[in-house]
Amino acid sequence: MNTADQYLKAIYLAQRIEDGPASTGTLADMLEISPASVNEMIGKLEERGLVEHEKYKGASLTSEGIERAHDSLQTYCIIERFLANVLEVEEFRDEARALESVIDDTVAERLDTIIDRPSECPDCFDPERDFCEHLEVGPDGCAD
Repeated sequence: MNTADQYLKAIYLAQRIEDGPASTGTLADMLEISPASVNEMIGKLEERGLVEHEKYKGASLTSEGIERAHDSLQTYCIIERFLANVLEVEEFRDEARALESVIDDTVAERLDTIIDRPSECPDCFDPERDFCEHLEVGPDGCAD
């Protein structure tokens, strides 16, 4: 997964949270980067036909953008589930974020054979809680 895919995933989740276009501020907070960096990448994604951006309203994914974001989120969920439920890594979210940009499709597919991923994945990802609703985590959001 590359940086563009991380942005697409963030836009996808922000659109679910905001029930509409993803604002630059929300994306900057989610990605922990500056709004200027978000605007720059949104422009690049728009040039590729993955995002539609309306000034002062926000970014929305095109159908191709939704497909790529969905795939990116699924890869992230596979990594997250593997770290939390198989390896029992307490800080699985931080680790998953660090790994998502370096794990390729082949590795994700192999990890997927190890985990018990629900068929509705990645739609079971809760953007408000920032992890899959089926993960085995405690009330503090860490792996049990």
